[in-house]
Amino acid sequence: MDFGYSPKVQDLRERVDAFMQEYVFPAEPVFFQQVADGDRWQPTAIVEELKQKARDAGLWNLFLPESELGAGLTNLEYAPLAELMGRSFIASEAFNCSAPDTGNMEVLVRYGSEEHKKQWLEPLLNGEIRSCFGMTEPGVASSDATNMQANARREGDEWVINGRKWWTSGACDPRCKLMIFMGLTNPDGPRHQQHSMILVPMDAPGVKVVRPLPVFGYDDAPHGHAEVILENVRVPYSNVLLGEGRGFEIAQGRLGPGRIHHCMRSIGCAERALDLMCKRSLSREAFGKKLAQLGGNIDHIANSRIEINQARLLTLNAAYMMDTAGNKVAKSEIAQIKVVAPNVALQVIDRAIQIHGGAGVSEDFPLAYMYAMQRTLRLADGPDEVHRGTIGKHELGKYMPKR
Repeated sequence: MDFGYSPKVQDLRERVDAFMQEYVFPAEPVFFQQVADGDRWQPTAIVEELKQKARDAGLWNLFLPESELGAGLTNLEYAPLAELMGRSFIASEAFNCSAPDTGNMEVLVRYGSEEHKKQWLEPLLNGEIRSCFGMTEPGVASSDATNMQANARREGDEWVINGRKWWTSGACDPRCKLMIFMGLTNPDGPRHQQHSMILVPMDAPGVKVVRPLPVFGYDDAPHGHAEVILENVRVPYSNVLLGEGRGFEIAQGRLGPGRIHHCMRSIGCAERALDLMCKRSLSREAFGKKLAQLGGNIDHIANSRIEINQARLLTLNAAYMMDTAGNKVAKSEIAQIKVVAPNVALQVIDRAIQIHGGAGVSEDFPLAYMYAMQRTLRLADGPDEVHRGTIGKHELGKYMPKR
């Protein structure tokens, strides 16, 4: 496995890094100030400016693998770029590479009809609208997706949709025009053929955003994570993706790249935390010594470097397997990094908070927010326990006779 950067990737990496340094990091305080000063649930002018700059610089839609619509990068080639984006809260959107839009665009590229692509994919690729993914539900344990009770019933040439979703990231944003809804359409079918994915316009009658859900006190405006009610929502039957009862099939295609994108960004987040930790440990003194010389702080720095490098290599290995063997074969590797990346990031961020003292849990530094986001990530694409189950079953399967 060769994880070295090709000339193309090295060039993109240098350009993304330069863009981050020149535009993105200086824009962070402006972003938070604009959110605080205006309507929290309206797009900020600074991010719109960054998007135009990134597009003008040719740093746009870098994420799409196996498609002529993106930069033509493999998952392995995209990994170092996503890592750089993960160092800032606002970078991914600036490059039109933010979740859940990336996963939704991949779904539309692979499974959407030409009409779907014209209506929804094109404006998403252009950064003109945003989208959300309606999966998790408050009434059931959604770590088992077969529990989902929100349903769609066919009536003639329409679906009639009812249910309640939550943690629907992006639904609070007024630019969010599309939900990819996963719901029960065939309760009597085989377990993994009961659900379908259906395109639901957010302005359809009966779609109601109830509230944004704070994450450890952060509302993530203007993006947000919404609770959404769907009451007798009617959409054309043709809005079903791939076919009735094929929601799980799509989910496996969607959640491979989407999960690993999160992991790549987690590595970048951990790198920023380590950077802050090192600078703080050398700039502050206590008891007559630099913080780096006190207690086990130098060990914390060393362990953080070791763990980040391990997580990066595991991420690259998963990306390589996805590119060469496919998402299905790589499911254990994907599950492994889904467990490892946010846990490593949390460890590193926690050490950085400790070295910063009271400042570490304040909003004067990004560490508290980073911690909240990474802790949430251990649930966002399925809890660690589900991924460990996948890994364990894969290992045990090597010792069991094939039937």
